[in-house]
Amino acid sequence: MELFLKYPHEVQEELLFNLLKSAESTLVGKKYEFSSIKNYRTFSERIPVSTYEDLEPLIEQTRKGAQNVFWNTPIKWFAKSSGTTNAKSKFIPVSNETLDLCHYKASKDLLCLYLNNNEDSQLFTGKSLRLGGSKELYEDNNTFFGDLSAILIDNMPIWAEFSSTPSNKVSLMGNWETKLPAIINETIQENVTSLAGVPSWMLVLLNKTLETTGKENLFEVWPNAEVYFHGGVNFEPYKEQYKNLFPKDNFKYYEIYNASEGFLLYKTKTIRMNYF
Repeated sequence: MELFLKYPHEVQEELLFNLLKSAESTLVGKKYEFSSIKNYRTFSERIPVSTYEDLEPLIEQTRKGAQNVFWNTPIKWFAKSSGTTNAKSKFIPVSNETLDLCHYKASKDLLCLYLNNNEDSQLFTGKSLRLGGSKELYEDNNTFFGDLSAILIDNMPIWAEFSSTPSNKVSLMGNWETKLPAIINETIQENVTSLAGVPSWMLVLLNKTLETTGKENLFEVWPNAEVYFHGGVNFEPYKEQYKNLFPKDNFKYYEIYNASEGFLLYKTKTIRMNYF
């Protein structure tokens, strides 16, 4: 991370040309002659800015089984993202490299950063409560589409599953009315030290947990909870409600921006609530 901060342009340029090299034999790579791009100026002049609608025909080809279109390794996952321009869902191709070198790598960087900032953390003495979405089979060709969180959960390394709750089986359930009590039944038995998920949906789960257990606040359910990693929506409207759920001034909040297109950013310092 210190290297990135010290040499931001060089790091970005190196990454760009590694990606171009990997994709030069793809349909898109051949169309724009990736192999002959030697500097950023040529890249910016040759590659047009494209909307999702511009790329949709190629994405649909990939969803129907075509390979080597955007990327040089097989694509079998598609992150379903809400449409913003035509009210239609968008399907973002997700490669194994996207998972390993972006989403999971950024998550590990975030954990390292958190532990560096909080040297007395007991994060790994318990489990992380993750709230994910669902997935579906695209029957034509055995590919899958679903919420990004479901794709991440279904592909995470086995060691990560051991430190998470609820189980993958429960996390990936599609019916929310069935899924909610199943999550609560599993997680209230665990030593939860961290939480991760979208604030709006997490709030529903946490309030239902208090209702189910009859507790006053969530420290009575999970006394060792220390941090909530949140993203997806503006946290400001939810701050007061979370303050009531976790009424300690040393409970921490880290904001992340993990979009369907990639893990984009996270805050490097904790958000602390003001208690009076």
